[in-house]
Amino acid sequence: MPIPEEVTGDEIDKDVRQELQSLPKTLAEDVARNLVMVARLLDEDPEAAYGYSRVALRLASRVAAVREAAGFAAYANQKYSEALAEFRAARRMTGSVELWPVMADCERGLGRPEKALDMAGAPEVHKLDKASQVEMRLVAAGARRDMGQLDAAIVTLQSPELASNSVQPWTARLRYAYADALLAAGREQEAREWFAKAVESDRDGSTDASDRLAELDGVEFVDALDEHEHEEDGGSASPTAEAGHEDETRDGKED
Repeated sequence: MPIPEEVTGDEIDKDVRQELQSLPKTLAEDVARNLVMVARLLDEDPEAAYGYSRVALRLASRVAAVREAAGFAAYANQKYSEALAEFRAARRMTGSVELWPVMADCERGLGRPEKALDMAGAPEVHKLDKASQVEMRLVAAGARRDMGQLDAAIVTLQSPELASNSVQPWTARLRYAYADALLAAGREQEAREWFAKAVESDRDGSTDASDRLAELDGVEFVDALDEHEHEEDGGSASPTAEAGHEDETRDGKED
């Protein structure tokens, strides 16, 4: 697959670069450049990222960072069985438990929420850092919802991290998940409060909490093209709709 000339491979994390030192220099550079492309495209073009990950995997399947990148690329393309196999391989190579939550989420993707819950209660969870423990809690709550256990999902998300006023990288997603679970359980007023708290903590627009909150408040969003056509026909958009569209642009961004 083509790689832009400006991608040298030096852009990768220093720890990954160190792993690649076990390879011949030219091969290490080729692998590094493909890994850079995986990282760049994973969110915006998962299919292309997957293609680059397969190239890296063919070149250096015995490098843990390559197996991990291949796992995330497969995961982004909902190839959960393949992703799980790659994550397991990376874990065997490194002995690290940091991939435990995403491995559990792969079990959910494969329709095995019970297995994900077993993993949530495993000793490995105690070895995770705080961010990964929160991620594991989110996965466990999702597994409960997969099984139709809404009340249990809500209880799973109730934690010191949720109650804390401190804003951490995971705060917005945790509050959002809690609000969404409350709404699914028919507790609309509580859900509205937590969507509002999610908006307050969502500094990088990682959720669509502002849109969800607006929907609960009865704000209707109008597509800009439809609005333009309406004005050409002699009509005008309602003040509420216009305000809603403006708010969506300023505050809300979907995952």
